[in-house]
Amino acid sequence: MFLLLISCFSVILLSKSLSSKIHQGIHSKWRLFQKGKLGIFSFIQITPLKKMKTKPGSSENQNEDHNTSSSSSSLLDLPELTLECILDRLSPAGLCAMAGVCSSLRDRCTSDHLWEKHMKRKWSKVIGDAAYKELQWHIASKMKPRNLLDRSEQRSFICSICEFGHFLSKFCFKPRTENGEIQLKKSGLPVDSIIALYLALETGEFWFPAQVYNRENGHAGFLLSCYDAKLSYDSKTDTFQARYSPYGRRMTEENISWDRLRVPPVNTCSYDLYSSDSLLDLKPGDHIEIQWRKTNEFPYGWWYGVVVHMESCGGTENHCRCPYTDTVMLEFKQYPSSSRWRKTTINRKDHREVGNEADGFYGGIRKLYIEEEISMWKRLCPNHELE
Repeated sequence: MFLLLISCFSVILLSKSLSSKIHQGIHSKWRLFQKGKLGIFSFIQITPLKKMKTKPGSSENQNEDHNTSSSSSSLLDLPELTLECILDRLSPAGLCAMAGVCSSLRDRCTSDHLWEKHMKRKWSKVIGDAAYKELQWHIASKMKPRNLLDRSEQRSFICSICEFGHFLSKFCFKPRTENGEIQLKKSGLPVDSIIALYLALETGEFWFPAQVYNRENGHAGFLLSCYDAKLSYDSKTDTFQARYSPYGRRMTEENISWDRLRVPPVNTCSYDLYSSDSLLDLKPGDHIEIQWRKTNEFPYGWWYGVVVHMESCGGTENHCRCPYTDTVMLEFKQYPSSSRWRKTTINRKDHREVGNEADGFYGGIRKLYIEEEISMWKRLCPNHELE
């Protein structure tokens, strides 16, 4: 009996010691987190959420809640502003992981204001207004009619979203029910929610319209050009696949980097002539983009060039009369001086599509004012003339 009493006393002392160390560890971790030296997930690992009661009045759950509340703090017990700041610092993958913790955090982690900055930060340089509207229509077609969509179709859409993150499956599905079947949880992703749009892009399910510089892996025939394409994102390689539709057959290209993409600068369809609004302002030294296509059956691409002096000026500013003449000389310096594509002239007062089957057809002109656009074209310029 004496030995038994000693053993019990030792166990009590040991448990108190461990409890004290656990409390010290939690407070220490919290102080580090407040100072910004500890990641959110390291803190979460030692501060579990309170378990939900399954049966009201259950003595077991009451004991668990009493023990939990006395021994640890819940993430949801943090002040509203503090919790919001934590979620605001999470990456998209982190938000998806956090959304799998509980229904309360799921609602918070899928709110538009948290995902808006991620959408803007990653996709604003390649997703324009037209692509954004098309993306919304794409999501709507997947989810329509809302809550009446065939279960198999809805499962296919939700599963494609789940590929984005390992923990997102917890967010998309309920636990097994009594009959052993996996039941789809109400997605909680409205058609126009930003997270739904973001995940459709991230998973590569949506092919969005954009333009590609130097198409077909820098094919010499497309240097210093930019063509419309449909693009799909590959998150594994952080690159894009493009589908082009000119030249009578569909062309594809893979492994396209972010820096070769841009939002279409104008809303003009690639088969329509752009209405130029800067012809009267063109002068030597100006940077321009001009529509060009091989034949009338093909779509336009945008080609980079510069305005140069007419031969009558002798290439000097002192005798230059170019701004006062009806003719504008354009030069494409990637071609050798002997090439028929090196220079061309247009009429600034009556410019329409001009050209022929041998030289191609020149369409509308955009004068470039933004230094970022000009710098991009300069970076793409080859170090030597094409042969």
